[in-house]
Amino acid sequence: MSSGELVLPLVAFLLAPVAGGLLCGIDRRLTARMQGRIGPPILQPFYDFFKLWGKDTLVTTRENLVWAWGYLLLTMVAVFMFFFQQDLLIIFFVLAFAGACLIFGAFSVRSPYSHLGANREILQMLAYEPILLLAAVAIFLKTGTFMITGVFEFGEPLLPYLPLAFVAVLVALGIKMRKSPFDIAASEHAHQEIVRGVYTEYSGRHLALIKLTHWFEIVLILGFIALFWAQPLWIGVVLALGMFVLELLIDNISARLRWAWMLGVSWVVGVGFIMANMVLIYLAGGAIRV
Repeated sequence: MSSGELVLPLVAFLLAPVAGGLLCGIDRRLTARMQGRIGPPILQPFYDFFKLWGKDTLVTTRENLVWAWGYLLLTMVAVFMFFFQQDLLIIFFVLAFAGACLIFGAFSVRSPYSHLGANREILQMLAYEPILLLAAVAIFLKTGTFMITGVFEFGEPLLPYLPLAFVAVLVALGIKMRKSPFDIAASEHAHQEIVRGVYTEYSGRHLALIKLTHWFEIVLILGFIALFWAQPLWIGVVLALGMFVLELLIDNISARLRWAWMLGVSWVVGVGFIMANMVLIYLAGGAIRV
């Protein structure tokens, strides 16, 4: 890549947490309006972040803090690879290791609330990871490559060919955003919990790091959704933002599912839809154009 081609992905990576924080602010504002409240300012997540960053950190165990940094750094690596249009499978594997760091951090303390949240976080990973990996495989069947560059070189929108896979990815989006009905480990706004599971033993600067990581995650998953209509890309961006608003609507009209229901919905709707979509691609004779 030339120096000019490196600038745009690098700028996008640097602006990713800003975009994620703004999306969280829009989330809180729209959620409040749906509930008949005024809501906080859109910049409130940034105010919260800097307030947490300036607070003292209560250290339960050193391992707990190391895993928090691992969660952030691995997620940043995944987002960096995404903007530089690397292999989707590797990106999702790195994202999975990042999620595992959050789980290990919760298990590294003695709090039963953290352990309960960690167990539920494992269940959430079992729900969304197969969807993301199979969605990457479905894209490979149509484009002949796992590289994001191949999606742009394909020259056509993927959504008309992968509509069922797209619906499945929306299930994963709801889980990664920690929205109802899939917020079993820790709801994003803490409106259903006094003790917040995997986040229970984090405070101050390290809780701010986890919030920052969540902003990166939101941008990454929405970016993946935008790939379903990468030609032209601005339509994909609008599509991803539309799905973001849809998740907020679902969050405000639905209640939390039990973990067994979450796995059932994600595996039947998510994995089932993607497998059906791959079968349709084969039957249509459009698989693996190399």
